[in-house]
Amino acid sequence: MNQEKIGKFIAKCRKDKKMTQSELAEKLGVTDKSIGNWENGRNMPDLSLFKPLCDVLGITINDLLSGEKISKDKYQERFEENIVNTIDYSTKKINKYSNLIGLLLVIFGLFISMSAIMIFPSESSWGSIYSIFGVIIFVIGISKLTKHIKLNIRLLLIIIVFLGSLGILFITDYINVKRNNVAPMFRISSTYIGIDNGDVLYYDTPFYDVIKCKSKFNIVKNKNYSHEDLFRYCTNNK
Repeated sequence: MNQEKIGKFIAKCRKDKKMTQSELAEKLGVTDKSIGNWENGRNMPDLSLFKPLCDVLGITINDLLSGEKISKDKYQERFEENIVNTIDYSTKKINKYSNLIGLLLVIFGLFISMSAIMIFPSESSWGSIYSIFGVIIFVIGISKLTKHIKLNIRLLLIIIVFLGSLGILFITDYINVKRNNVAPMFRISSTYIGIDNGDVLYYDTPFYDVIKCKSKFNIVKNKNYSHEDLFRYCTNNK
């Protein structure tokens, strides 16, 4: 589909009808700038405007897509060619918008995840909720950007990206607990136990556990700890 040729044809037909760009724009309910962009070949009219535009200019849709008046003997041949070109143009336009939306979702998802980790304190469960929500948006964006890939490969890629993103969050959380002496953000549950020589907080996470004795957060092996185990641990690690 030759946009430049079509644009010049639209301009010629408009001038043959002795219309200005403003007059044509008013009849179609668009802006003067839109008409100018069509005639300069920068973009094409929306598909919904093809028939109204052709009716105003006194041409057929086949003429419009060909960028010239079509003789009767070539009408069918050009008609079939223009259908293929229109489908191809529409597909490319849809893919362009889909890729743009996908890229925006990727950026937005990363922004939400990073913001959640930085803004919410580790003791708050909202940080983990928003960061995982951000990962989901990020993965949806990746899904849109990879629509051209075969389905089985695409599904495998999406699964890898999703698990990899979660892995990065869990590793970041682990490092944060170890280096900054804070509670784990991604935890299944937390238990408070009061004892004579100080409070004990126990955090159960998917891959490790954390026991807080007084002000110290201690990373320990992931298993079921009884109250006696927690008392004993804090007594031995004063």
